[in-house]
Amino acid sequence: MSRRQFIGGAGVVVAGAAAVAVPVVVTRSSTPTVTTPGENLVTVGLRVNGESTRLETDPRSTLLDTLRERLGLTGTKKGCDRGQCGACTVHVDGQRVLSCLTLAASLDGADITTIEGLADGEQLHPMQQAFIDHDGFQCGFCTSGQIMSAVALVQEGHAGSDEEIREHMSGNLCRCSAYPFITDAIRDAREVMA
Repeated sequence: MSRRQFIGGAGVVVAGAAAVAVPVVVTRSSTPTVTTPGENLVTVGLRVNGESTRLETDPRSTLLDTLRERLGLTGTKKGCDRGQCGACTVHVDGQRVLSCLTLAASLDGADITTIEGLADGEQLHPMQQAFIDHDGFQCGFCTSGQIMSAVALVQEGHAGSDEEIREHMSGNLCRCSAYPFITDAIRDAREVMA
């Protein structure tokens, strides 16, 4: 998968060794239920990237693990797994959330958007396009979390100046130090999103 496809959320790649077989049980309703063997499971209804799903899951499972391992949405990255790097940022009911610190069981009925859900078909979200135009990524590992935080900060009204952008993006770390390009991308996307 190219970096452009990754940023555009154009596809989901599951590496051979990381592939997880997930049994799907389709009920009489149009919403499939994904099940996992185990004890003390809870049923959670989620709307992920516009699609409703019901999961039987361990109450200790994080949203990050649920998205990646249960739903195959691997665009959301597991970086530090401690809420310090921002690579796992997604939107829950329109707010940015660190999915590694959020229990999936606490989100029954929530509307979740991941990087895969930003684009409208082949049409990239303005923030995705701005990251491409400004090379706002290097290795690409943090990019999905950066983009999800950037979209939210513009929607929150925190993109008035470069200083404000940097302050409100401070929870998203980039090991490649593409920060100046990320700020440029947010500034440009802000104008399109306004």
